[in-house]
Amino acid sequence: MADAPKRDPQSSRAANQRGAARLAAVQALYQMDVGRATLEDTLAQFGAFHLGREIEGEQYLPADADFFRQIVGGVAKHQLEIDPAVDRALSDGWPVERVDATLRAILRAAAFELLRRKDIPPRVVITEYVDIAKAFYEDDASGLVNATLDAIAREAGSDMTETQ
Repeated sequence: MADAPKRDPQSSRAANQRGAARLAAVQALYQMDVGRATLEDTLAQFGAFHLGREIEGEQYLPADADFFRQIVGGVAKHQLEIDPAVDRALSDGWPVERVDATLRAILRAAAFELLRRKDIPPRVVITEYVDIAKAFYEDDASGLVNATLDAIAREAGSDMTETQ
């Protein structure tokens, strides 16, 4: 197929590494939330043991370690801004603290990117975190993630037509 579009392997690799960093960030935020681990301990543990390694037979993709640290550190630093934004986007009577811990980690990580990383198109952020939700849940959790993140992006004044 000579007419097939050529992909830039460098940009594809960077996107995959960012996706792996997002997944690792969700796992780290879950660990911090449920296990009450500190930010420093979590970053050290994930840097040493999780990013791009095999653990208990599971191969973790190489992740953009800097991007991982930005997400986890950003959520920790801006949680007082992030949680109210998630609360406003969720259904009445369901504050972020009532949401399952894994879902809470997904929403917080994504909300950080939507609120603080204006260099990343909102549609990219939403799609990535909806995919992460699908990896953890078989039910309609991905729809909840999609709707919640869409509301956060719109409230933040994001251009929802931009995809790159």
